[in-house]
Amino acid sequence: MRVGVMSGRQGEAEPVRSGPVREPGADPEELGQLCRRVGCADLTAVPEVRRALRELLRHWGHTDAAHVAELLTSELVTNALVHTDSGAVVTATVVPARLRVEVRDFVAALPRPYVPIADDGTHGRGLVLVQALADSWGVRAQGMGKVVWFELEGGSARP
Repeated sequence: MRVGVMSGRQGEAEPVRSGPVREPGADPEELGQLCRRVGCADLTAVPEVRRALRELLRHWGHTDAAHVAELLTSELVTNALVHTDSGAVVTATVVPARLRVEVRDFVAALPRPYVPIADDGTHGRGLVLVQALADSWGVRAQGMGKVVWFELEGGSARP
């Protein structure tokens, strides 16, 4: 597996791996993969991740699902940056019928969606959106942290 150097410079999402991936054992139908490292508390990286995802999905052909993917990715990246002190790694893998996005952080506490109270502004709605709009999603422990992921099927993303 090809791995890039991940630097956590503030103010940018550092590319780790992106573009078409054709490695031994890779899914032969894989259209591409994106991997970005975002620095600790660097919310300015969220739009860059969205742009990179948009570029990855430009030829996917599932416009509605791509728009939902941008929204959900923004929510997960923002959650990782707001609720942890060590940045995150965002990976998106696209095949003709499916997109999978994973956001890894380095804090073991597992998040849970909750219905926010009306006076809570926009706080607390990220995982509720993921739960409502993704075809599947989940959280898994990984090493010294966790991965929050979602999948969208091409053409079946809910409005």
